[in-house]
Amino acid sequence: MLIARVIADPEGLQTRIDALLAVLAETGMVPTASHALESNTAVWELRFAKGDAGKLRELIDQHLGPSDGMVTEREIALPKLFISDMDSTMIGQECIDELADFAGLKERISDITERAMQGELDFEAALRERVGLLAGLEEGAIQRCLDERIRPNPGARTLVQTLKAHGSDTVLVTGGFHHFADPVAEQIGFVDAVGNRLEVNDGVLTGGLAGPVVDSSVKKAVLNERMAGHEADAASVAAGDGANDIPMLESATLGVAYFAKPKARAAANCWIDRGDLTSVLALLGIPEGEWVRDRQ
Repeated sequence: MLIARVIADPEGLQTRIDALLAVLAETGMVPTASHALESNTAVWELRFAKGDAGKLRELIDQHLGPSDGMVTEREIALPKLFISDMDSTMIGQECIDELADFAGLKERISDITERAMQGELDFEAALRERVGLLAGLEEGAIQRCLDERIRPNPGARTLVQTLKAHGSDTVLVTGGFHHFADPVAEQIGFVDAVGNRLEVNDGVLTGGLAGPVVDSSVKKAVLNERMAGHEADAASVAAGDGANDIPMLESATLGVAYFAKPKARAAANCWIDRGDLTSVLALLGIPEGEWVRDRQ
């Protein structure tokens, strides 16, 4: 079984869907069902008895992109766990880059961050290099950065609060820092946060980390640990945007690539390329009347 759900530009959508169906038929992939969801008419669903998920995604991108969508081989269910990266996923910024600006090092550190997110650098080595450059920065700069720079991405609070209301455990897991992750998790509504800890001495960053590094393997492990107590067929949703998120995205029932780097997008079976984070709720089939908005 193969299920695709897509949200695309509504202008001329039926014509583009018809073109997609025609090309699919040429490849031997004829859907057993093709219709808009009753819960949200903006979401178009295609079902196949069998098919090539990679080819289907390629054709969706060609005919309906930019879009928000998913392609999955199992029935879509509400998740028991929602686990998400923080920087550039739940928030619109990279915290270490913004913090580096207070030390006059943003351009230098941002370049390392971008290369790490693209998967071009070893994550831990790149993290330690960037943190080392912040040695001597006053701890108070973190609160200033939080107050002045860090903002949730559109739809983040609604996504998390709605999934919680539907019974999901919620965990923010980041290769960034608890100084940021703890207040961000509280603001958006996550129950728990997992991240790295900046080492501070006498109110000044030492340039080191306290404790083990949260990397891609830890993100995947947190997902697996949180799902261990659930039934074998229970669903999980993970969201991220960079190479450090790939093992977590691949391990989740639904891996959501949010305006992601190419490697992360290719690894995920759900993508958000045009809308905000509430598109995840629409793709899951949760009616908009059940979305939870502006709840602390």
